[in-house]
Amino acid sequence: MNYFGPGHGACPGCGLTIATRNVLEALEGKCFVANSTGCLEIVSSQYERSAWGVPYIHSLFENAGAVAAGIDLALKALKRKGEGKVVVFAGDGATADIGIGTLSGMFDRNHDVIYICLDNEAYQNTGNQQSGLTPLGSNTTTTPVGELFPGKMGRKKDMVSIAVAHGIPYVATASVAFHADLRRKVKKAAEIEGAKYIQIHSPCVTGWGIDGKQTILSAKLAYETALYPIVEYENGELTRVRKIKERKPVEEYLKIQRRFRHLFKHPKGKEIISMLQKIADENAAKFNLDV
Repeated sequence: MNYFGPGHGACPGCGLTIATRNVLEALEGKCFVANSTGCLEIVSSQYERSAWGVPYIHSLFENAGAVAAGIDLALKALKRKGEGKVVVFAGDGATADIGIGTLSGMFDRNHDVIYICLDNEAYQNTGNQQSGLTPLGSNTTTTPVGELFPGKMGRKKDMVSIAVAHGIPYVATASVAFHADLRRKVKKAAEIEGAKYIQIHSPCVTGWGIDGKQTILSAKLAYETALYPIVEYENGELTRVRKIKERKPVEEYLKIQRRFRHLFKHPKGKEIISMLQKIADENAAKFNLDV
């Protein structure tokens, strides 16, 4: 059965749809979905067309956490908890910026919800504006490259640490480059009572400036450079990391994406690349990623 199938209008190679299909198939479609405003909602739930083969609610940009909490309470009141898991699909902007208040409340009350952050590192639906999860040096419409500024200034917000700090039972990162790992984490989250947060790195073809065939390659390079560590926390403790056999320099990741190409010719480009390499090195040391 197609839990998420024909009917969506996403770009060929869209990371969001790859992630969504894997999540729903891991849950065997036994779920109730709340989906915040964003790219996924736009491409999957047009009027009289839907890609969803599971119960689905489109929430506002800012309130997916609250809507999911309400579904959780309703299922408990109706004694229907066994019918499926409550799942949120939200982009990085809806998660780290606009919806962080209701998400924090959901975490604080420890609702039995699996919150999936589809991290494509910008507000892509509205034309590639920066979000809190946009990485340093990225060229977006709100952080345009000019003589003074080489793209976004400032590091990517650490939503994983924010989730862990709430004391929820399960927090993990995943990537569309590793389907088996992603599905294992979703299944594990489904077995745990309480709030769960999984952040899935999901490249955006148009916003990143890559070919649709490069989606998996881009996601894999983010992991192989240690710019996107793949980790797992249970009850606040780091329990598992995905090691890197042969770590690659960040340039390998940056050079295939249009959003970073200016860094190889901008006067401040070398400085930004050096800073990104430092971030990757810090990640590798923090999580002991190197084999």
